[in-house]
Amino acid sequence: MQHRREFMKTASAAAFLGPAIFAAPKKSEGPVVAETASGKVRGFESNGVKVFRGIPYGGDTSGKNRFMPPTKPTAWTGQRDCTDYGHISPQTLVTHAGDYETAIEWDKERGGLSEDCLNLIVWTPALKDGGKRPVLVNYHGGGFTTGSGNLPGYDGEPLVRFANVVVVNVNHRLGPLGYTFLGDLAGEEFAYSGVAGMMDCVQALEWVHANIENFGGNPNNVFIFGQSGGGAKTSTLLSMPSAKGLFHRAAVQSGSTIRLTHREAATRAAEALLGKLGIDKARARDLQNVPFEKLIAAGGIGGPSVDGKIIPRDPFDPTAPDVSADVPMIIGTALDDAGLRMTDWDLDEAGLKKWVTEQPNVGANNADHVIEIYKKAFPNTKPFLIKTKIATDRGGRRNATLQAERKTALGHAPAYLYRWDWPSPAYGGKFGAIHGTDVSLCFHNTKPPILSDTPESHIMADKMASVWVAFAKSGNPNCKPIPHWPAYNAQQRPTMIFNLKTRVENDPAKEVRELWDELLPSRG
Repeated sequence: MQHRREFMKTASAAAFLGPAIFAAPKKSEGPVVAETASGKVRGFESNGVKVFRGIPYGGDTSGKNRFMPPTKPTAWTGQRDCTDYGHISPQTLVTHAGDYETAIEWDKERGGLSEDCLNLIVWTPALKDGGKRPVLVNYHGGGFTTGSGNLPGYDGEPLVRFANVVVVNVNHRLGPLGYTFLGDLAGEEFAYSGVAGMMDCVQALEWVHANIENFGGNPNNVFIFGQSGGGAKTSTLLSMPSAKGLFHRAAVQSGSTIRLTHREAATRAAEALLGKLGIDKARARDLQNVPFEKLIAAGGIGGPSVDGKIIPRDPFDPTAPDVSADVPMIIGTALDDAGLRMTDWDLDEAGLKKWVTEQPNVGANNADHVIEIYKKAFPNTKPFLIKTKIATDRGGRRNATLQAERKTALGHAPAYLYRWDWPSPAYGGKFGAIHGTDVSLCFHNTKPPILSDTPESHIMADKMASVWVAFAKSGNPNCKPIPHWPAYNAQQRPTMIFNLKTRVENDPAKEVRELWDELLPSRG
């Protein structure tokens, strides 16, 4: 009954955001056509939402364009068909999905692999109607090496039906194609090769600025966000001068990035890649001719590097970036984030202690104390979920807190911190509140298996989507479905705890935070 009352309450509260959540879907009304700077694009209508897939925002990145800054798309005449998914960046695809990959549908990539992958998807309620709707631009997860905006969990249609907004998903270069720094090996021509994928991300925002009014959106009200690798890209965009003014709010979900690789390490990674491929350093530019399948198989390139110009500094070290000081932020983590790489769901107490003992800066002397702190903070919790919390707290959660502290310390736009506690119902709840549970809910999308499309997942979708839309509109996440959410400060540390009973706690699990501050004094 409590769940039912909460469901009705949040469903009613969502009415201020747009159409009724459970309105009967409209039938497709056939093709729709929009104007872009490069030519007309033909999409389709689905349940009253106009959808355009695979719109180019950049040119082909193969051949002589590999490792280079993105080019503009070649203009076309007539109507370009944008009804099917565009290509995604070459990457290693999931072929034998485990329970977690199945739950988040990470094995459901669409569009095919190609270096001609600079494209995006737009969902909108109307075209060129002067609507000036908030524009929500999503950067996908998967680190800097995998994933795409084509995945089912990022479907923007439910959010557009829920609220009067425009949603954009971005595909861009990944892995070695986007981030192999050759500037010290192949000459000045390759100076931007270590940041090319992030230059793609900026060019997508330039496309939004130039074209989104034709899709009913407001280029002066753009909200960028992403989870995991998407959070890392968002963190990085916040530090990039070329992105300044192209977005006005930002959210980082389980991807707070404090530092990046620097020039020397990036060069060593490129040298290692050349060695794997049997290419002498003096012929480094020959990498432009290697089939992308071989580049991807060689691996070893994990993301962008600080190049001193496009990415002039570490994103959030030693301070939050001044270039985005006026951009309000939402920063969050999931309670059991680190569980995505764990499969020992039947872990027992002895196994937990052994694992804790093996953790850096813990050892046998501190293991019992660490476990005692966690059992006090999270009583009646299975050893596996204690393990996920420890791994999360000592890693990603510390980065998120540090990011919020440094953003707040600038004294300009606020940061709002959250912790996602609602556990995934998938596989009998064994995952806990695992990495990615909150992702699709921002799109008001409850369909992925990790959410199980239950009444409870609808409650959480109403809350999260309402927060996202409120923040997109005003830079303030407060809205009717949640209690008042104060901006973060380093004294009280107010944190929104998202669960069926969503609430604000000051410095939640304080003893856990203090434990890791003691054992791991260096953060970031």
